[in-house]
Amino acid sequence: MNANVLVLNQDYQPLSICSVQRSMKLIFLEKAELLHDDPKKELRTIRESFQFPSVIRLRSYIRVPYNKVVLSRRNIMRRDNFTCMYCGSKNDLTIDHVWPKSRGGKDVWENLTTACEKCNVKKGSRTPQEAGMPIFKQPYRPIPITFFRDYNGNVQEPWKPYLYMTW
Repeated sequence: MNANVLVLNQDYQPLSICSVQRSMKLIFLEKAELLHDDPKKELRTIRESFQFPSVIRLRSYIRVPYNKVVLSRRNIMRRDNFTCMYCGSKNDLTIDHVWPKSRGGKDVWENLTTACEKCNVKKGSRTPQEAGMPIFKQPYRPIPITFFRDYNGNVQEPWKPYLYMTW
């Protein structure tokens, strides 16, 4: 039951990823339909067995006001693969401002990166160039479909037609 299910809008556009439990509730309440199941798995009760969902589609269209990845600490770390962009460490991670806040650096995707505590303290209120600490990968604003696709680091086979579609 620790699997993820891709949720599509009525127009087949990816909306989110939810748990198997949540997807089954949507199916039973007839708010969604099952598009793809995992043939190797099934959900069983005492009397019945059900297909194990992999992709569901909502029956009614959900209007999404804007299609942006929310700027949050967790999403920055996900974008940077939970790795310090200065030394490659995966321990004691923090968020670093590439252009320091003390010099007018903003809280935007392009100025925030993941750094371990040691590198963050070493860099201080300097730019990476001034500190002699090159960044492995320049920070960037993620594209929603790419970010969505890379949610777990791997993509289930039934999800691929929906995540690699172009609208």
